[in-house]
Amino acid sequence: MMNDTNIKQDTKIPTVLTVKDAVMRIKTECPGTAISEHYLRQLIRDGVLPELKAGNKLLINLDVLAEYLTNPDDAKFRPKKTGSGIRPVKAGW
Repeated sequence: MMNDTNIKQDTKIPTVLTVKDAVMRIKTECPGTAISEHYLRQLIRDGVLPELKAGNKLLINLDVLAEYLTNPDDAKFRPKKTGSGIRPVKAGW
C-alpha cells in the first residue's frame, strides 16, 4: 500500500536549525571557531546563504552551511543582493 507522504526511502531530510543552534553545533565540533551568529545572519542578509523562515525564526540548512565553509569561493555562494537598499530618485523631483 502506498503512503500519501510519498517520501522516497533514499531521500535525506536536511538538518535545519536556528542560526543560534547552528553556531552552537559548530562550536561543539570546533571550539576555537570564529563563526558567530552575526556572521551567519550577515551571510543570509547578503544572499550568500539561502534564507529559510519558520514564522519569525531564521533557519539555516547545515549541509549548505558546511558546503559554504568548505568552498566559499564557489559561484553559487556569490552575494545575490546588491546595493545599499536605497533606490535612486528620478531626476526632476
